[in-house]
Amino acid sequence: MSNEKKERGSSVFPMFLMGGLFIVIHSLSMLITQPFEATGLDVFENPNDPTNLLVFFITMLVVTLTILLIAKFWKKQFIQVIILGSIAYTSFFVFYPLLSFVVSADLALLISISAAAILVAALIKYPEWYVIDLTGIIVGVGAIGIFGISLSIFLVIVLLIGLAIYDAISVYKTKHMIDLADAVMDLKLPVMLVVPKARQYSLLKQTKGIKEKIEDKEEREAFFLGLGDIVMPGILVVSALQNVPDNGLLVALSVMIGTLVGFAVLMSVVIKGKPQAGLPYLCSGAILGYVVSSYLLFGELAGLVLPI
Repeated sequence: MSNEKKERGSSVFPMFLMGGLFIVIHSLSMLITQPFEATGLDVFENPNDPTNLLVFFITMLVVTLTILLIAKFWKKQFIQVIILGSIAYTSFFVFYPLLSFVVSADLALLISISAAAILVAALIKYPEWYVIDLTGIIVGVGAIGIFGISLSIFLVIVLLIGLAIYDAISVYKTKHMIDLADAVMDLKLPVMLVVPKARQYSLLKQTKGIKEKIEDKEEREAFFLGLGDIVMPGILVVSALQNVPDNGLLVALSVMIGTLVGFAVLMSVVIKGKPQAGLPYLCSGAILGYVVSSYLLFGELAGLVLPI
């Protein structure tokens, strides 16, 4: 058996595990939708206002540019402070709405602050891959839930198309997304999820960045997937669940299946060894899942309301 075939054979199980992360995060996001709505965690007052997308894109570009500039001209530890602060904020708003349904508001507040602090402390003291993945799951669930209830289906689809184009340009053309990934992975932060190819793998012992490994043509020890690659199609899952009046769950599940189909196509390309823009595949699959299920169940694009 050639080395290439061995490489592909050893990659199959980790890829299945990575696909499982989509299922886990998207499913949990659907489960927390009602508590999020009940506690008023929606970001935008009008989910169908087109200016919501402008705010989203400007915020994303400013954050990306800030991280790249800090990584190039200042100490990378500033990036760590920014991202850890975001993680603490998001994880708190995942725990609090859920806990407030089972304990008093004061106790829910105390436990949520404590849990968020423990997560941040774990990331600082021992950022092994499973700590990063656990934190990434919590943050991903929170981000999907918050934006899924805050944006209409139409705006989410426009968002996914725009992000897919941006992702393709940033990976294949400008290549700044690879630089961004290197910057955050060097700090061992849950902006990317990690699925090892072997049990003994340790992220703490990894010294080379993604770009350096590609240039040296080294065999990969783990697969890396940007958390945003799971979050963005997940927003359409939750938005479909929220905005399709009947059979919303079926449409949401179809979006999940479409995303997994896009993921399978993406992995068939990734296994060849080069970094790929994930969102063009994943967002296309998610949108296709929505369109196909809508027409099969309703004969139209269900829950799609154009901005007035």
